[in-house]
Amino acid sequence: MKITLITVGKIKEKYLKDAIAEYSKRLSKYCKLDIIEVPDEKTPDQASETVEEGIRSKEGEKILRYIKDDMYVITLEIAGKMLTSEELAERIEKLGIQGKSSIAFVIGGSIGLGKEVLKRSDYALSFSKMTFPHQLMRVILLEQVYRSYRIMNGEPYHK
Repeated sequence: MKITLITVGKIKEKYLKDAIAEYSKRLSKYCKLDIIEVPDEKTPDQASETVEEGIRSKEGEKILRYIKDDMYVITLEIAGKMLTSEELAERIEKLGIQGKSSIAFVIGGSIGLGKEVLKRSDYALSFSKMTFPHQLMRVILLEQVYRSYRIMNGEPYHK
């Protein structure tokens, strides 16, 4: 299985880079992982909804360039469906059984995802009703994907 993370913006903090590198290394045992960072657009303070929609649209165009037709796309959205770790593992496993060999997880920028990306999404996933920094969300997502593979393989994991 190929897992692709498509994210907006660069990671600046060393501790987050280290965590991403650690989970990437752990995941290499289970899948091919590709992390794609697209540049974020500068959002002015007190931007109007129209300006924000334009920014989401520009970032969305960059994201969509990396989404291939055969990818199953999971967008991270506050309004998405919340799953347990076991349910996420089951979903990933079922996708593989159904012949989906490429899953793309998409994490938007600080103001969310554009309409075109949301339209292309096959599944909206939420980790919480709370808002997390999108850089930290990469670490949380990678940890959960790693945990999913541990669950699928009947290997121990911390509960």
